[in-house]
Amino acid sequence: MATVQFEGATLTYPGAPAPAVDTLNLEIADGEFLVLVGPSGCGKSTSLRMLAGLEAVTGGSIHIGDRDVTGLPPRARDVAMVFQSYALYPNMTVAENMGFALRNAGMSKADTLIRVKEAAAMLELEDLLERKPAKLSGGQRQRVAMGRAIVRRPQVFCMDEPLSNLDAKLRVSTRSQIAALQKRLGTTTVYVTHDQVEAMTMGHRVAVLRDGRLQQIAAPRELYDDPVNTFVAGFIGSPGMNLLTAPVEDGHAVLNSLRIPVPRTMTGKRVIVGIRPESWEVTTDATNALAVEVELLEELGAESFLYSHGVTGQWSSRSGRVVARVDRRFQVALGDRLLLTPKPDELFFFDAETELRIR
Repeated sequence: MATVQFEGATLTYPGAPAPAVDTLNLEIADGEFLVLVGPSGCGKSTSLRMLAGLEAVTGGSIHIGDRDVTGLPPRARDVAMVFQSYALYPNMTVAENMGFALRNAGMSKADTLIRVKEAAAMLELEDLLERKPAKLSGGQRQRVAMGRAIVRRPQVFCMDEPLSNLDAKLRVSTRSQIAALQKRLGTTTVYVTHDQVEAMTMGHRVAVLRDGRLQQIAAPRELYDDPVNTFVAGFIGSPGMNLLTAPVEDGHAVLNSLRIPVPRTMTGKRVIVGIRPESWEVTTDATNALAVEVELLEELGAESFLYSHGVTGQWSSRSGRVVARVDRRFQVALGDRLLLTPKPDELFFFDAETELRIR
């Protein structure tokens, strides 16, 4: 086990107009489970490949423990990689797939078998050791890929979207298994995903990337409760935060009949008001409420989400809609007009120009 440190790590591909990863500064504690999350093309997988030695760093450095591994080949870094694809050898059994790297490194057959059986017990694969990949389900194949990494006992696990090929239900169960396994092993783990729900439920901390730059790194709850800018606010949460741009008049953001006091530090003529879906309340009082028309209803069992658009006004929504969470017993039909009011202590404000949080 070891710490991992990115110090201004940069990767610029030849001929590219901008770096794929731009001066990444990131410190990962010994035994920590860190998740890199962001949209496609944000640099998260590239950062992971830089750590594993599969991509050459063009600026800055990367340290594992007390070693500068920036120029070292992958085999010298003591890092085990789990890819999106299982990449199992079809002609080998589960046991042979899991122990292949050890046998290739010269470990005896007896010692390899001991490690394979230990990993198989952790992953509940003991009854499958003599099967070949074609006889396994997708979840079982992914566990074999995990076992292949575990038997190496590396200093760092690198996982690049390992659950993306699984169906939704299996993803939920497998991610809990991975989190529990990491806690048991205590191995420093860097995990990449584009799924913010996966990131929020698995990581000790989550690092949000955008266009190759680190936006914020924090514990999942802190990211949700205290986003530093509109990108983090809109990306973290499902559905994302409502980001409503509105004019400021007499110290209030104006959204139709709804007037919201803005922070005293607010100086611009426009402000972005952030409101989580669960922070709306349906009201019958039109004196200080936002009038919307329902255009989509998502029934999720215990709760429902209303997607609506504003009836009139000069304000605008980033998503083009306003999303509100309501109790499943709330009766509403498409085309209905509702009045929404936000909970005053659950509002966020962002500068309309810089998109940074206003405190």
